[in-house]
Amino acid sequence: MVKDRVRMKREARERRHRRIRKKIFGTPDRPRLVVYRGNRNIYAQLVDDVRGICITGASSLSPEVRELKVDGKVAMSFEVGKLLARRALAKGIRKVVFDRGGYKYHGRVKALAEGAREGGLIF
Repeated sequence: MVKDRVRMKREARERRHRRIRKKIFGTPDRPRLVVYRGNRNIYAQLVDDVRGICITGASSLSPEVRELKVDGKVAMSFEVGKLLARRALAKGIRKVVFDRGGYKYHGRVKALAEGAREGGLIF
């Protein structure tokens, strides 16, 4: 019973993500900022869909974020967004397309986006 509900939620998120991906495409000039939200950690990557490569990424497991010792998952997500923005700017990327990965633009996903914007990314 519980496994069916968990499976259905996951499949619904994957369906939403596929629907979003029909419209969003990352280029070398403007890569796609992909978010994956786990139960404990959050991950973000910049993806060039033309070449099919990950340009850079950051997560709450990154040493730079872990040594900050931030309390709470939302605050951690904000710091991950700022770290990703710093790494993107170091590679000469300012503009991105935001791919929320089928999640609501709320809570940790929103905090990551706001951190990336504060770090200097435009989307």
